[in-house]
Amino acid sequence: MYWSRFYIPTLKEDPADADVVSHSLMTRAGMIRKLTSGIYTYMPYGWRSINKVADIVREEMNRVKSNEMVMPTVQPAELWQQSGRWKAYGKELLRFSDRHERDYCLGPTHEEVITDIVRGEVRSYRQLPISMYQIQTKFRDEIRPRFGLMRGREFIMKDAYTFDKDDEGADTSYWDMFHAYEKSFSRMALRFKSVAADSGSIGGSFSHEFMVLADTGEDSVAACKKCSYAANIERAELKPSGKVADGSKAAAIEEVHTPGAHSIEELTAMLGASAEDMLKTMLFVVDGKKVAVVVRGDREVNDIKVKNHFDATEVELMPGEMVEAVTGAAVGFAGPVGLKVDAILVDYEAMEKDCWIAGANKTDKHVKNVNIKRDVPGAIVKDMREIAEGDVCPECGGEIELPRGIEVGHVFKLGTKYSAAMNAKFLDENGKEQFFVMGCYGIGITRVVAASIEQNHDEKGIIFPPPIAPFEVLIVNLDPTSQDAADAAAKLHDSIEAMGLDVLVDDRDERPGVKFNDADLVGIPMQLHLGSKNLASKTIEAKDRRTGEKTSLPLDGFEQAFADWKKKVYQGWNM
Repeated sequence: MYWSRFYIPTLKEDPADADVVSHSLMTRAGMIRKLTSGIYTYMPYGWRSINKVADIVREEMNRVKSNEMVMPTVQPAELWQQSGRWKAYGKELLRFSDRHERDYCLGPTHEEVITDIVRGEVRSYRQLPISMYQIQTKFRDEIRPRFGLMRGREFIMKDAYTFDKDDEGADTSYWDMFHAYEKSFSRMALRFKSVAADSGSIGGSFSHEFMVLADTGEDSVAACKKCSYAANIERAELKPSGKVADGSKAAAIEEVHTPGAHSIEELTAMLGASAEDMLKTMLFVVDGKKVAVVVRGDREVNDIKVKNHFDATEVELMPGEMVEAVTGAAVGFAGPVGLKVDAILVDYEAMEKDCWIAGANKTDKHVKNVNIKRDVPGAIVKDMREIAEGDVCPECGGEIELPRGIEVGHVFKLGTKYSAAMNAKFLDENGKEQFFVMGCYGIGITRVVAASIEQNHDEKGIIFPPPIAPFEVLIVNLDPTSQDAADAAAKLHDSIEAMGLDVLVDDRDERPGVKFNDADLVGIPMQLHLGSKNLASKTIEAKDRRTGEKTSLPLDGFEQAFADWKKKVYQGWNM
């Protein structure tokens, strides 16, 4: 392919609305163009990379015997009403009516559609297991679309679905997909972690996220420095330390005047105490129930753990007026002692000391010497807080660190959540009706490309891993008006293409500086610089985009020299 015939509209300046590296570089490199908020056109250069990601995923899906299909983007409301998600999914589900006033949505995912297909076709356990996938456009009406393809409204996703006769079969399907994901991301030369995760609105019994590690990532990953444990912050578990205060050293509760001390920071300044000596009481409404959650003053409540404890649909912070009605005090003075709510959940750490400082449920008042065991009868003690840097690994006791990551894939064991809701059954070996045991598995195809750029870039531009680069090799013709240089570039192009690589020749009539800048911007991993001086010396300059290292390759015997250099470049990507 020749640059003069391939549309790559590069830009010198960052777009005004770009707030992450990938958004800026994908726009500048001519990969995407914004149509409207959260919706982008995939330009020819970007589309090549997207297709390479899709091809790798497709090969690994086929390898685990999953069958490719394509389902409609427009889905009828009745299916979502049967699953219970028409209302529960929230405003991200774009709903609309047709000319006959029938309700539809643009599909953000396809659990309902695939379940409807299988329940109408599959009758016997002999037809199981079933695994099907698609690579298709999805739409989620994000409230704040941002970060380019990282969090857009329209995107391309690979979603797969499995149907098994029992849990054992579903586990086999799950781990087959899990390992297919590991293989896919490894083949893309991405640095990633698979982490235990919360199932969120999809539901199911357990799940894992696949996170591309990048300093600009939206999410933190709890990872052990010693063992392989890794989990999403929402899912990361904490075990009790084993220290439990029995109350024997607890003095009598003492009320103290704390005017205007609504926050832990204000209270520590007023009392000269540490946040580690205090209890923070957060009030929630959980599916209509009034719930208090108590953690140490320097910790944060993990509302996903609250949601999972109650198997709840909705968890919301209690509004201010309700807080005042429940506590009888202004916001900021809630405490667990004498609090009248439906449930009090207390984090493990709150059991480790005899005496704490906590809100008194009176305006401008706190209490000292609070002991949970003595003063809060009926409290439910369990892991309720967010994991933090330096915490103890729940599996090996090592130290936890919190690298940043970008979610690019998620696998779920759904169980019978959708099959039961939609009455999808088959006949087992004994002729009895059973619900299908399901799994679902997603990879954000377009997000993978953006995440790769977040992980692999420098101040000059993109640094593509070879497997997902739009082209693996860029030949920069520095003398485009010279017929000898043009002929040499064409010969190199054909020679490298015969090796099975995608090659782009920059044959534009531009200054060398412009070409070098564009070469680094678009991020093709291997650059070959060719000009009259090279022809005279019968050598060509090869540049590794990742390291910037330059090597001289002979034109005589070029194929073997290039193959040896390519091998070295690929080894740098752990390929």
